Amino acid sequence: MLTKSSTELVRQQNSALVLATLRRLGPLSHTDISAHTGLASATVSAITAELERVEVIEKAEQQPHSGRGRPRVLFAQRRDSGFLIAVRISSDVVQYSLVDYSGRLIDRFEEQRNHKVAGTKHFAEEFLDALARLIHRSRLEKTQILAVSISSKGTVDADGKRLLWSPVFGGEQIDFVSLLQPEWRAKVTLNNETLLVAQALGMKADASQAGSFRALAALSLGHSIGLGIARKDRFGELEVTAPNFGHMLHAANGCLCRCGSFGCIEASAGFYGILRTAFEVPPDTIPAKFVPLAEMDKIAASARQGNRMAGYAFRQAGIALGNGLSRLLSLYDRMPIYITGPGTRYFDLLQRGVDEGLEQSHEVRLQGRPEISVIFDEQRLIFDGHLDRALTDMDHDIAAFRPVPPGADQVS
Repeated sequence: MLTKSSTELVRQQNSALVLATLRRLGPLSHTDISAHTGLASATVSAITAELERVEVIEKAEQQPHSGRGRPRVLFAQRRDSGFLIAVRISSDVVQYSLVDYSGRLIDRFEEQRNHKVAGTKHFAEEFLDALARLIHRSRLEKTQILAVSISSKGTVDADGKRLLWSPVFGGEQIDFVSLLQPEWRAKVTLNNETLLVAQALGMKADASQAGSFRALAALSLGHSIGLGIARKDRFGELEVTAPNFGHMLHAANGCLCRCGSFGCIEASAGFYGILRTAFEVPPDTIPAKFVPLAEMDKIAASARQGNRMAGYAFRQAGIALGNGLSRLLSLYDRMPIYITGPGTRYFDLLQRGVDEGLEQSHEVRLQGRPEISVIFDEQRLIFDGHLDRALTDMDHDIAAFRPVPPGADQVS
């Protein structure tokens, strides 16, 4: 029994490896698949034959550039073998995207959040209705959706099912798996939004640095403050986490945070924290649930024109961020920092405070300031993170439920 189980496991791992290689590199020939995966030719033949038989991959002929000789046969994912829905929940909108198995975007729409109607019950009704409309627009059935990947700022349980706390819903929890099952057969996963940003950045850095990548951090600025860390583990695999950075203590007995505590980083560096400082509102004032970008733009314009309190508000926000990053660098290896989110439009006003906060770290004083880069298109990174994690899970699930026949368990 142990031998049989081990053989099945090897088969699944080899099939998932082939699918992952096709996803990463695009259409490949039999010889290319064998070269990139290290699998024996016979193993690749058995895997591709079975995956083609169950309509997970398909092959096409590519004519030689010279127009002479036999055409190359290339294997690629079959686009209609399964579909993914990616949902991004933010403070102002909820974005719904429909993606085929090859990773191609088929449909997308956004819905503005109604801040006057609070509570998870109303959101759950709108959420289910939006999913139904998304697949109806593309004439799909629920059974064709193999995965629903959801992201939000906040705290996600270890199983990736429940949103435990979020700036959108506060302490009201949502169990997305229970919400969708049993009507949906799709695998439902929930991730912290900034974790997906770090996932996308980590994958790109790993691919571009030819094996030398070690770690990076993604710091998201906006209504909330989020952090994602991507690191290579001791086996060389990418490990991504999202520590609760925004609600780390910055100042004892400091400003009131949306989480109910006093002195969190977010209470000073989130949009509502900057707004409160700029207008000299008492620190124990209940934070605004949502601050429009237009309002933040006005404060930023005032700061750039020399308004003392507006400039001070951004500087204090930067110090809170820099202090938090200095603690991060003291706990982890030195790593580059990527700044993302809507707050990047104000980084020129934050940077002085960030540098001041970082310089209070012994690690930074010894080794110098970490490399800091600003990336403006956070939404694209979140989407790429959804695709990478969810489609990889789909590959493994397909490999697990559709084992290849005997003879495909050879490893070269």
